[in-house]
Amino acid sequence: MTSPQPFTISVPDAELADLRDRLGRFRPLPDSPRRPASGMTAGYLEQLVTSWREWDWRAREGWLNAHPQFLVDIDDTTVHFVHLRSGRPHAPALLVMHGWPHTFALQLEFADLLPDFDVVVPSFPGFAYSTAYTGGPITEKRLAATMHALMTDVLGYRRFITYGEDVSANVNDLLAGAYPESVAGIVATHSHFPSRAERELLTAPDEVAFFERLDRWGGENGAYGHVQATRPDTLAVGLNDSPAGLVAWLAEKLVEWSDTPAGDPRAVEARISRERILTEAMIYWTTQSIGTSFRPYYEGADQPDEMPQVEVPASVHVQRHEGDYPESLARRFYRDLRTFERLDEGGHFAVAEVPAAMAERVRAFAHEIGLL
Repeated sequence: MTSPQPFTISVPDAELADLRDRLGRFRPLPDSPRRPASGMTAGYLEQLVTSWREWDWRAREGWLNAHPQFLVDIDDTTVHFVHLRSGRPHAPALLVMHGWPHTFALQLEFADLLPDFDVVVPSFPGFAYSTAYTGGPITEKRLAATMHALMTDVLGYRRFITYGEDVSANVNDLLAGAYPESVAGIVATHSHFPSRAERELLTAPDEVAFFERLDRWGGENGAYGHVQATRPDTLAVGLNDSPAGLVAWLAEKLVEWSDTPAGDPRAVEARISRERILTEAMIYWTTQSIGTSFRPYYEGADQPDEMPQVEVPASVHVQRHEGDYPESLARRFYRDLRTFERLDEGGHFAVAEVPAAMAERVRAFAHEIGLL
């Protein structure tokens, strides 16, 4: 394991010129009346492509680089991370993990609102500026071990609070369950899901109904995950070659999974601005990491395994797309559950969509467990 080295984002001018050329040759498809109104539409995609082509990336690059970034080798991956130090003595440490399709960048507005914490925002292996694992598949246990090593062995934190969502939700739970000596508390907006085998044993009507609804939703909306889990490389060829295809694939999920009204896809920008959407697309494009970002789906790291119950303090704030999640499930898994609530605002990308509200909740939790 090496010492962290400072990292600066710097996209070559020639790469930006090539991107503008490709975007300028975009061939839009006509809108299809069969598409759901809440999903990607040809009209909105054309707006995103035009905005991307005219966008001042250098200004955004400067904003990103104002957040101190580092690279460090951990086992068989080089991990990229942002490290915001509070400057306060004995400030609590907070690990903020991302999922798919977003990157570390979508979590930074939230991190900026917590100057009384030392906030660490890593890129998972295979995402953005972190290299993919070279030896063996990506699994929840490997990700949890890598994140634990980053916080303790690399950065020297004895205790920290952890937060994760989407792909990192299970990693969040596993960190807290497997490393209770290091995790002071866990914050979750994607509360724990039992494994498939455990779900078969559920009998409580609300618990059974919740997973039946999710299964129905997946049948209607899960094609993206099925493709990424079965033919990731074929899909990645098209998205790695076409910036328009890439931003369509990413933005569709940002539209559908955020807490915005159905009908006009542009409504997502009330939660996640166009600049933030384009930042995600730009990071994937310039790092050519869309293919490796599919690895959790292909290699099974997005499927919940059986894991130890969480004994450390937990604060659960259920995001709106899982608003019917049964409280009984959380109380069985998080054995020291300090807060259980259902968010009034905030969808799949909760800390990105309602960063101020979530920062307030994290701060209150840190106070409750004696870290602030």
